[in-house]
Amino acid sequence: MQNSKTLRNPYLRDLSKIEFVITYACTGRCKHCSEGDHAANGTHIDPAIAADAVRKIASVYDIKTVMTFGGEPLLYPDAVCAIMEAAKASDVPRRQIITNGFFSRDPARIRDAAYRLASSGVNDILLSVDAFHEETIPLEIVRCFAVSALEQKIPLLLQPAWLVSDDDENPYNRRTKELLASFSDLQIPVGSGNVIFPAGNALRYLSEYFRDGAPENPYIEDPCNVRCISFDPDGAALGGNLYETDILSLIADYHP
Repeated sequence: MQNSKTLRNPYLRDLSKIEFVITYACTGRCKHCSEGDHAANGTHIDPAIAADAVRKIASVYDIKTVMTFGGEPLLYPDAVCAIMEAAKASDVPRRQIITNGFFSRDPARIRDAAYRLASSGVNDILLSVDAFHEETIPLEIVRCFAVSALEQKIPLLLQPAWLVSDDDENPYNRRTKELLASFSDLQIPVGSGNVIFPAGNALRYLSEYFRDGAPENPYIEDPCNVRCISFDPDGAALGGNLYETDILSLIADYHP
């Protein structure tokens, strides 16, 4: 158990979630991406250090969710699985990954990845399916991953990106609805998804759709009440770095 300084930090009083950007490298080049053009480099979170951070945070705080995403997180399955194994061992109830489902064209490798995710404790997959991902990601590969995950009995949710709103009748939304319908035979539920906000590629390629106002970035944290610690691929978090400072020290010393 960490010292009382960590426990008393008022700026993390409601901390309940940990998330890792596994890598910014991505197999898609989506025009709605808030990160812009993802650099195809090998920078990714260190599996052992990330897993250790999960265990330490969960020993102090009541963590409800551990999430991994990217970029495309399954380009580095070892990191995802190490984090999820630590979350499972720490009794974190929700162990989640957001993926576009395209990290390999090899069906055997795809099936193996699904098996490893199930074995490591993943119990919630948000699968990105929409008109934007379809432009650069082969849908048959995404279906192969979805089927493989279902065979491993991992709960899936289709997670579309909507332009303007989920009921706006623009060409992108119409195509997204067609794509979601094409998965109906797999009986995968469709989540509410997210509404695209103007940042990165979205601001560059879709600016015409934001002329009448734009949604705010839903992922901005209140720095005075951090509910989610988010780690970058290089270990950056809370104004410091996991590779240089123990996570509980970062928490204890955090100040907005």
